[in-house]
Amino acid sequence: MIDISFIIVNWNTKQLLLQCIDSLFKNNNHHKIEVIVVDNGSTDGSQKAVNDLFPSARLIENECNLGFAKANNIGIQQSKGRYICLVNSDVQVLDHCGDQMCDYMDLNPTVGVLGPKILNSDLTLRKNCREFPNLRNVLCSALGIDKIFPRSKVLSGTLMTYFDHDVTIAVDVIPGCFFMVRREALEQVGLLDERFFIYSEDKDWCKRFRMMKWDVVFFPKCEVIHYAGASASIEPRRFLIEKLKADQQYWQKHHRLMSLFVYRILLIFHYLIRVVILSVLFTLKLKKPLQIKVKLSENCTCFKWVLNSNNTFKNTR
Repeated sequence: MIDISFIIVNWNTKQLLLQCIDSLFKNNNHHKIEVIVVDNGSTDGSQKAVNDLFPSARLIENECNLGFAKANNIGIQQSKGRYICLVNSDVQVLDHCGDQMCDYMDLNPTVGVLGPKILNSDLTLRKNCREFPNLRNVLCSALGIDKIFPRSKVLSGTLMTYFDHDVTIAVDVIPGCFFMVRREALEQVGLLDERFFIYSEDKDWCKRFRMMKWDVVFFPKCEVIHYAGASASIEPRRFLIEKLKADQQYWQKHHRLMSLFVYRILLIFHYLIRVVILSVLFTLKLKKPLQIKVKLSENCTCFKWVLNSNNTFKNTR
């Protein structure tokens, strides 16, 4: 029996993908594993490189980019492990991370989802455990209060900046770049919601696991490096909009109509504030005008999309 099925969705990140696969094989040899790569129509030679360098990995080739959730579901349906581990192609696994997570899951049968400590490329801590979005934390983010009081749980946004990420603890959302799922829990909860093309499928899945009484746990004894945004850097504007779409889809699925209305107002306010402040800073040219110009352009793009969005009040539950 296979213990862990590692599933990697790839879209034009060949070098990072190869590094990821190599780290999985080198750092997980206490349990029987399989590595499944689901390629979403890459054009950078990823497929040939995987076949040439890692013939023991299973490669599934999609003709086009089917999205993150759907591609992962394809891999999950082909997997055989007792545990399924979703891995971003821009992740590097350290120090038998999968082995240790598997052992922890074996000892804790109520845990449905387990996530490790995430490090940046310079090995600094990436705080990215999250709370489920609600009107309080969205308001704090819109006003920038979460940046002023990052250590306050009450005034935080969805990101748990007040938590040092140094103890094992149950949380709302484990970041989707790397997490392990118990097959028994998966069979009860179901696959990823394929309506999410990319982004927010992780918090939707964690929400569903929590609703079915499975624990979602952060496990800092294991570590991975997340180089972050590899696919998004190819088309940054498009991925900004994809994230907005996904966030809105989550609210449509899990919140009532009045909350959706208030959420839209807060989102408009969020980007309006930033467009105004960045416009002033750019006009004054006090410092880093190029960076301010890029940020201003990004926030203008998001602001226009939010204003023109027509599906905010469509409830998809």
